Amino acid sequence: MSEATLTISSRNYSSWSLRGWLLCRMAGLKCDVVSLPGSDASIRAELLHLSPSFLVPRLDWDGTRVWGALAIAETLAECRPGAGLLPEGGLERAHCRSVAGEMQGGFINLRSAMPMNLRRRHPGFPVFNGARGDIERICTIVHECLSRSGGPFLFGARPTLADAMYAPVCTRFRTYDVALPFMAETYRDTVLTWDLMAEWTEAAMAEPDEIDELDMEF
Repeated sequence: MSEATLTISSRNYSSWSLRGWLLCRMAGLKCDVVSLPGSDASIRAELLHLSPSFLVPRLDWDGTRVWGALAIAETLAECRPGAGLLPEGGLERAHCRSVAGEMQGGFINLRSAMPMNLRRRHPGFPVFNGARGDIERICTIVHECLSRSGGPFLFGARPTLADAMYAPVCTRFRTYDVALPFMAETYRDTVLTWDLMAEWTEAAMAEPDEIDELDMEF
């Protein structure tokens, strides 16, 4: 029997839905997943970055409703501390929160120039300067985290909420054929071969919805 309901939008296009779903699975929370159709006007606005607010992913659990990936992450970490969504050490927990928070509020150029689209590939995609600065910053974060933790995930052997937050970026690196330094490339491949990511991607490939603006040829 499911403990909760997780509402998401597109598996193919929605990076925030992916983050919320990963977090629930990592926490071992049994969820019924409800997918809103891409034809819904508010969902299209979110996916096309035309909405100032993001109401999915949304988790309804034990009489509580919480929306937004980072809010879901903190709720799950608080209620299920044994799930390992945060590292064990205090300094590392603070670092993990900072890294996750930077993804929550930043990298706007990258998101706009390279929307998540698991079904597409764009070999030789030209990266403009604004997005390149975001990519360089993400590579720096990955290098710093892996150098400290030893990997293969950002904070060690097990994925944390930071990996859930950065997983959609790894799909963008693949979709848009982004050349990466060795550590970032290795981390990208670790995330893309993660069993939870493989499960999500398989479902995304079978999803019927298409959004023309996000499926255009660049």
